[in-house]
Amino acid sequence: MYELKVNGMSCGGCANSVRRTVQAIDASAKVDVDLPTKTVRVATTASLEAISAAITEAGYPVTASTAL
Repeated sequence: MYELKVNGMSCGGCANSVRRTVQAIDASAKVDVDLPTKTVRVATTASLEAISAAITEAGYPVTASTAL
């Protein structure tokens, strides 16, 4: 499980975009987006680096990330 701080998310559409981006890397990933805190929690077998890079490339900069 990873927790990432993601800037640029302001609405449900942004949250869905981040969710789809992560699931494009790992279709079985569980993604939980908390818009007020700009936090994304991801349960996946993909690497933290791959998830962070994909979210950033989608236009949502990852400012911090941790493996839980």
